[in-house]
Amino acid sequence: MSQELKMTGMVLLAAPYGEYDRRVILLTKEAGKITAFARGARRPTSSLLAATGAFNFGTFSLFEGRTAYTLAGAEIRNYFTELKSDLDGSCYGSYFMELAGYYGRENLDASEMINLLYASLRALENPMIPDILVRYIFEIRLMVINGEFPQDIARDPSLLESTRYTMQFIISTPIRSLYSFTVTDEVLSEIIRVQDRIRQRLVDTKMKSLEILEMMTGGALQKNG
Repeated sequence: MSQELKMTGMVLLAAPYGEYDRRVILLTKEAGKITAFARGARRPTSSLLAATGAFNFGTFSLFEGRTAYTLAGAEIRNYFTELKSDLDGSCYGSYFMELAGYYGRENLDASEMINLLYASLRALENPMIPDILVRYIFEIRLMVINGEFPQDIARDPSLLESTRYTMQFIISTPIRSLYSFTVTDEVLSEIIRVQDRIRQRLVDTKMKSLEILEMMTGGALQKNG
């Protein structure tokens, strides 16, 4: 048997597999995006039943196989229970998980992406920050981490000065301070308009979670209005 590995990360997706197992997609700091199978996790008495839920953040005990990992145990530090119980919050969170899965890669250090995901879910739990602002901050910063966000946008003279300042703040500020502000409706509308164009150009797949999110919220611009 291979050596037990400890990885810090988050459950992006969990799905039934076979009669009692679960297939989970994890984003880990140490190995990037990986697939793991949790044997017997759907049995009511399994210690992995609660541990393999989406959004869960913690330390996972894994054994590496030829094509996937086996999940043997987990120490969950945050289940994001409050977020899961809120319909809008869980829709936003599900979109964040799917977008992170789109950008996640195996065998790459995902520390910064994990930190962003965690901070973004915490921000969704904060009633002082509009969820829609959290969404667009998350999208922009995730693209920055992936090295594809056009940073000259922050110098676009067609945008309001406040919008340019906000975009530069999102691009460059440490993640721990990322969700420390709000903006006017006018600035938020510009950020939405610009980022929607960028996302449509760079993300080459249709995301079901985004369709559901925009159906639930009535679309970004409509909700902002």
